[in-house]
Amino acid sequence: MKQIKKVILAYSGGLDTSIIIPWLKENYGCEVVAVAADVGQGTELDGLEEKAIKTGASKLYIEDLNKEFVEDFIWPTLKAGAKYENYLLGTSFARPPIAKRLVEIAKSEGADAIVHGCTGKGNDQVRFELTIKALAPEMEIIAPWRIWDIKSRDEEIDYAEKHNIPLKITRETNYSKDKNLWHLSHEGMDLEDPANEPKYDKILEMGVSPEQAPDKPTYITLTFEKGIPVALDGEKLDGVEMIAKLNKLGGENGIGLLDIVENRLVGMKSRGVYETPGGAILYHAHDVLETLALDKETSHYKALVAQKYGEIVYNGQWYTPLREAIDAFVDKTQETVTGEVKLKLYKGNIVNAGTKSPYSLYSEDIATFGEDKVYNQKDSEGFINLFGLPLKVRAMIKNKQVK
Repeated sequence: MKQIKKVILAYSGGLDTSIIIPWLKENYGCEVVAVAADVGQGTELDGLEEKAIKTGASKLYIEDLNKEFVEDFIWPTLKAGAKYENYLLGTSFARPPIAKRLVEIAKSEGADAIVHGCTGKGNDQVRFELTIKALAPEMEIIAPWRIWDIKSRDEEIDYAEKHNIPLKITRETNYSKDKNLWHLSHEGMDLEDPANEPKYDKILEMGVSPEQAPDKPTYITLTFEKGIPVALDGEKLDGVEMIAKLNKLGGENGIGLLDIVENRLVGMKSRGVYETPGGAILYHAHDVLETLALDKETSHYKALVAQKYGEIVYNGQWYTPLREAIDAFVDKTQETVTGEVKLKLYKGNIVNAGTKSPYSLYSEDIATFGEDKVYNQKDSEGFINLFGLPLKVRAMIKNKQVK
């Protein structure tokens, strides 16, 4: 092994990072400084310091990144309307702020390397490492999953038991999960076979299945300013409070469940089940408001940009010139995305219940089926003649009526 004196470990206290601390001590003999990033995991952070120290870390940083996570990563992605194969990017955009903080601590600690517990099959290794390369190109990166002899999560549990490392999971509950303020993901075990229906009664943590949701709908009103949600039912909320409240309301009504087989960046397909109750509500409300506030050409072009933005976030390319350039475009489109959206939440469904905006491009006077004085229906005849002229000429040539 290369001579390493001190490392910064991205530490969650989960299965992977729990065994990495003693593994690093055994194989590098280095000091391990653990860093746990608080991006809304809640009780998962409880008892981490004691666990990290007992397993060999010299210290543990617990960094509250919630505000930065929401304002600098979630809101720009929401404004862009970015998704990746319908996935709302919960894990994807949480990695850059975590990696950014790892770099900052690594520099302040004078560390030789940054360590992460991502597997060689996943996307997160790319997200962490691209951020580190963008912010600290000189920094060494250690990825144990690409070095050690451990081949599976079962073997990880064997290692933990051998080294008396306490775990919160068992072999029977050994799902691979990632939780933050925005979402909770579930992978592995029975979910590895797409033919298996998810056991929602056993795995859900942020809410209930639609079948278990109340028979009575819940109405909410969201207020947006320039594409950013600022109030819920008239109450001003910061971003962290907003997402937390919508998670509760959405979860109670079975909102935001997604079961997909996605195309990973590393080339394979994987099956994941995602809980994103608050995020699903926000995306829906934002899309509805844009139908009023954006003109057709901007709206249609923005949809193309949204797909690219989603790929950028999913692929870990946050700190790139293209993402910054797209943000500038998106911010321009959001100047008029201000208004209120009323929604009905009912058994997994998000139903529109009324939208208004001071910048609405919708005109009832023009669109009405009743009598109006602003639209001359005779004008449509000339429009159709010109719009359909290429079709008419082609048909006439096929029929040899013109040369």
